[in-house]
Formats: sequence, C-alpha cells, structure tokens
Amino acid sequence: MIKSELVQILAAENPHLFVKDVEKIVNTIFDSVVEALEEGDRVELRGFGAFSLKHREARTGRNPRTGEAVEIEEKWSPFFKAGKEMRERLNAEPQAYPPEAMAAE
Repeated sequence: MIKSELVQILAAENPHLFVKDVEKIVNTIFDSVVEALEEGDRVELRGFGAFSLKHREARTGRNPRTGEAVEIEEKWSPFFKAGKEMRERLNAEPQAYPPEAMAAE
C-alpha cells in the first residue's frame, strides 16, 4: 500500500471528510513521526509498533561489483519494531500471507 491508497481508503471510510483534508491528516502524522525521530525521540503507537533510530558505526565495506574496499560513514537509520497486537494478528493465520505473495511485492 502506498500513501495515496491509504488516503483513498481513509476518505472512503470517512465520507464526511474531503480527500484533501484526509491527505493533510496523513501528511501531518507522518511529518510528526519524522520530526520526533529527527529530535532523537522514540515514537510508540500502542498496538501498532514503535519507531526509533539505530546508530550504525563507521566500517569498511566491499563494492559488490569490484570487491574493492569502501569506507562507509557512520549513520543513523530508522528502525520499526512491530507491537504485540500487530504480531499476534499477523501470526494468527499464517496461510493468509504465503511467502511467494510477499516476494511479489
């Protein structure tokens, strides 16, 4: 699902709201999550999961084409950990999510 599909679904479920308003709401939520992560905060949505940052130290990597050593700078990467409720719902019926369907996306 992409953001525009999410907006369309939410607008369909809430006919009293204009699509532009739903889009503003979705953008505001996503922007708030990003801003909190920029400030070093953790964002937890109960039942859904938590967004945080992971620090990756500088290291020496390899160019997969040439095998040449490449220096990789330290960086911060966003990290998402699914909440208990989400994990339980996803694992309730494993046949609903066959591996080949997930690989196709």
